[in-house]
Amino acid sequence: MTTTTSTKTVTTRVPARLDRLPWSRFHWRIVIGLGSVWILDGLEVTIVGAVASRMTEPGSGIALSSADIGTAAAIYVAGACLGALFFGRLTDRFGRKRLFMVTLGIYIIATVATAFSPALWYFLLARFITGMGIGGEYAAINSAIDELIPSRNRGQVDLAINGSYWVGAAIGSLAAVGLLSSAFAENIGWRLAFGIGGILGLGILLVRRNVPESPRWLFIHGREEEAERIVDQIESEVRHETRQELPDPGAAITIRQRDVIPFSEIARTAMRRYPRRAILGLALFIGQAFLYNAIVFDLGTILSGFFDVSSGSVPYFMAVFACANFLGPLLLGRLFDTVGRKPMIAGTYFGSAAVAVALAVLLINDSLTAWWFFLLVSVTFFIASAGASSAYLTVSEVFPMETRALSISLFFAVGTAVGGITGPVLFGQFIHSGDSNQLAAGFLIGAAAMALGGVAEVLFGVRAEQQSLENIATPLTAEEAEANWRDEPSPQAERDRARPEEARAKARDRDRRIAARTARRREREQTGARQYRPGTGSSFYSPGMVGTMGTSSRSSAMAEQSLDDEVEQVAKVLDASGPLKRVELKKAVGGRSWGPGRFRKALREAVRESRAEGRPGDAFAAVRPPGRSGGGDVSEDTRHDGGDR
Repeated sequence: MTTTTSTKTVTTRVPARLDRLPWSRFHWRIVIGLGSVWILDGLEVTIVGAVASRMTEPGSGIALSSADIGTAAAIYVAGACLGALFFGRLTDRFGRKRLFMVTLGIYIIATVATAFSPALWYFLLARFITGMGIGGEYAAINSAIDELIPSRNRGQVDLAINGSYWVGAAIGSLAAVGLLSSAFAENIGWRLAFGIGGILGLGILLVRRNVPESPRWLFIHGREEEAERIVDQIESEVRHETRQELPDPGAAITIRQRDVIPFSEIARTAMRRYPRRAILGLALFIGQAFLYNAIVFDLGTILSGFFDVSSGSVPYFMAVFACANFLGPLLLGRLFDTVGRKPMIAGTYFGSAAVAVALAVLLINDSLTAWWFFLLVSVTFFIASAGASSAYLTVSEVFPMETRALSISLFFAVGTAVGGITGPVLFGQFIHSGDSNQLAAGFLIGAAAMALGGVAEVLFGVRAEQQSLENIATPLTAEEAEANWRDEPSPQAERDRARPEEARAKARDRDRRIAARTARRREREQTGARQYRPGTGSSFYSPGMVGTMGTSSRSSAMAEQSLDDEVEQVAKVLDASGPLKRVELKKAVGGRSWGPGRFRKALREAVRESRAEGRPGDAFAAVRPPGRSGGGDVSEDTRHDGGDR
């Protein structure tokens, strides 16, 4: 590896401590303080599109033409792409919090400055800087969110936050109606539209002050004491809120701290070590950028030019369209953590492509009214919105932590530059022709772009659901530490040898339970329709693998140990309490805090292993006599494989 300024080798449980936290007010602060910037982006883009026509009218206070408005939109996108690349690198270098405060500050200043535009050159410059601020936000915010949200909830939360862009779009559509009314002078309403974004941004900035720096970033960059202190504070707050002790954290990770990681090493890692993931990220981003930028920028024109919808009614259509786009990630997001990343990402890309094809066929046959066209477009983007949000989630998860912000910014910039520019250009030509067949061709091209993203997910997708970020892609610094410790006993191994014999016996029992459970699962996966399920399947569990640095082995070990803890809690509560209804049992074990689908999975495993049995009335009871754990009898567990009961 490239030699850089380094500090020392440390072993930490910070990632495991963050991932095992139950959902709490702290996580809601993260969602509000960081995720609300997407509302600003949606508000910004939608309001600008809605007030653009007013800025071309006499008396607006700024002499712009329709061509100038188009140029301003392109410059805003260019600023977002360059801002993502520039600030993405700085985010990996100087930290998440410093950059998400800086980029939001740039956005606020630039958007308020836009409201005072006296001439075209000033307006274009302000739009470019505003775009840079928003582009920088994409990298800094997605990095911080994914590193602070527990792994079991990361997919659902990330998709909902990215989808909140459309909340801003709906607000912007409705606000534009009032701002363009006769209540405001022609040279005032459009200026207020830009000022609103600045005011909301200032409120978010105040909330964001209470969001901590990512502890994951801190311990890699030589500030492990600060990272531990932040996690201590978070845990204390969560204990006080839940009035419960937290479960023991999972495995530690050993890393070689480094102050600076060269750009060349980051790029080489992303592209040379993970070429399939790089292809996946590009395919997902280009597909969604083409479809979204082509349709969203031109939807009002399509409604007016092809279906005779009045310009005054277009904002109401846009508000409904925005709601459909927000509901997609909100309602489907949970499935990305339970059903899994690969089936859901591929499904949303293929699903939206299929509806777009149906829409194109009906356009060719001239079988659509305005409402039917709008309904099909809304259904297309209800599905596509979850897929588009998952593109940000994917590139944030599947590359090492040191490259996370840069990876997000790179794929966003390239995808937006390729799909976000060609899409509007092609659709603009098709719409200008006035021919519904050409418009249908545009939808078919968009469907093909989304379908290619779905194919890439099937071929190269990563099963990242409910996995620690360090398991999905081992940090560069952890791999460096592994090389340094290769000929020395690992700190984890030394600690294990120092543990009391009783604790070591419990660990051995747990390993035997997990090994038997994994073997049964592998046997089920190799029979029937499960053998054709997308993905790589389960890794075979081996005792002690959690001390290694390999991605697949660490992922398997930590996931299986978490499941074993949850199965044990179910069995112990039933042993102690007797038969309980499902709802009562979930409350008794605290299953709500485990994350979506985890209680159901643990209960299913307990039944398969004859640790619990179903009773009439959706109740469950212990099978084994009270006081007997039975965890060490692997042969008996193996005989009780009940299949999918």
